[in-house]
Amino acid sequence: MEPYEPTIVAFVCNWCTYTAADLAGTSRLEYPKNIRLIRVMCTGMVDPQYVIKALLEGADAVLVSGCHPGDCHYINGNFKARRRMKLLQEILPKFGFDRNRLRLTWIGASDGIKFVEIMHEITRQVRELGPTGMRNVVGF
Repeated sequence: MEPYEPTIVAFVCNWCTYTAADLAGTSRLEYPKNIRLIRVMCTGMVDPQYVIKALLEGADAVLVSGCHPGDCHYINGNFKARRRMKLLQEILPKFGFDRNRLRLTWIGASDGIKFVEIMHEITRQVRELGPTGMRNVVGF
């Protein structure tokens, strides 16, 4: 039997975190293949239903990552995301998910190394949490 490898969906800001991921790639830094990046223009656009849908459809965790507070390309999108993710972490247990399956981070455009470190860290943490059990239901 193969060792468990989690599937992590990451909603990343076009202007900061996605750029950091690109920088990591051009610097030939490797991060786990478990991460599925979904580029959004701003983390403020990440609707909580996207997070819940990803988890219900088999993702083992969801990461939302964008510009540092105060540096948002759209002025206050990251503040909006922070409020939404905090509330979402409170209701995730009602859907049967551990609140640690959702993580919010701030990664600037020049933080390619930090991007790689966080991707390794979240993958390790989700491995410790184990599978959600939803992957067998619908599959990712």
